[in-house]
Amino acid sequence: MTQNNIHISDSDSDSYEVVVVGGGAAGLSAALVLGRARRRTLVVDAGEPRNAPAAHMQGYLSRDGMSPADFLAVGREEIARYGVELVRDRVVDVTEGFAVELAGGRTVRARRLVIATGLKDELPEVPGLAERFGRDVLHCPYCHGWEVRDRAFGVLATSPLSVHQALIVSQWSKDVTLFLHTVAEEELSDDDLRRLAAAGVKVVPGEVAEVLADDDRLTGVRLGNGTAHEREVLFVAPRAVPQTDLLRRLGAELVETPFGAYPVVDETGLTTVPGVWSAGNARGFAEQVVNAAAGGYRAGATINGELLMKDLDAAVRV
Repeated sequence: MTQNNIHISDSDSDSYEVVVVGGGAAGLSAALVLGRARRRTLVVDAGEPRNAPAAHMQGYLSRDGMSPADFLAVGREEIARYGVELVRDRVVDVTEGFAVELAGGRTVRARRLVIATGLKDELPEVPGLAERFGRDVLHCPYCHGWEVRDRAFGVLATSPLSVHQALIVSQWSKDVTLFLHTVAEEELSDDDLRRLAAAGVKVVPGEVAEVLADDDRLTGVRLGNGTAHEREVLFVAPRAVPQTDLLRRLGAELVETPFGAYPVVDETGLTTVPGVWSAGNARGFAEQVVNAAAGGYRAGATINGELLMKDLDAAVRV
């Protein structure tokens, strides 16, 4: 039979050496390495990349400014050259022996797994915020700071850690206001206040009730007391929700962080479950696209070497 322009015989259509769960930068990078190593590989992609709201991605050498959609499209074309199969589906369960059940009803088997399911960003429930996320409501100055430099910034605090975000974004603009929102003034330390003052960041207490926009651009925020503050860009720290359900099902050890629970891994991304690797934002909150791609590469190369040695050792014993 033929699937995704790759010929697969009926006898082996449900058996793979590696199944990669997630078709973002990490998953595609792992698949690219494995395909080039002639490993029969399947990528299962639910089609929900974290950076989908963004018009461009930055900081990836030779791909700076490329749209995330174009980046992934090129990646899918590249893995297809090496016989890697990609299906648009969702993994709903993985059982012992790496039987991978897909939402579409198909079950495939794998010798090794790469979990690259990423994370989801949960935004504060402020009217007008979600509609502008990825445009002029932003979360990462390294991703977007240059493009909005020298504009009037706001930072919506969701925890005391938002002070750090306000200090960081002050490198891209000298007009920064930290809206404390759900953070009480007494939660800020003396060091926080000294640093904010040194950076020239204005601190405004009170909950933000609404994000204001006009002519499809952000114009400011309105507080619960009715006062409005003009701003051109609003930075916010979404709540990170790691997509680690499959790792939990497999019994992988997770460690709690301020940004969610992530798997315990070695330097290659190997989890505490033999044969299961994690890469990208499924491995850690701070993995940018370039880091995710590097992690996927490392996982793919390690898996290939491990499978090779295992098969050679088995051949010696025969």
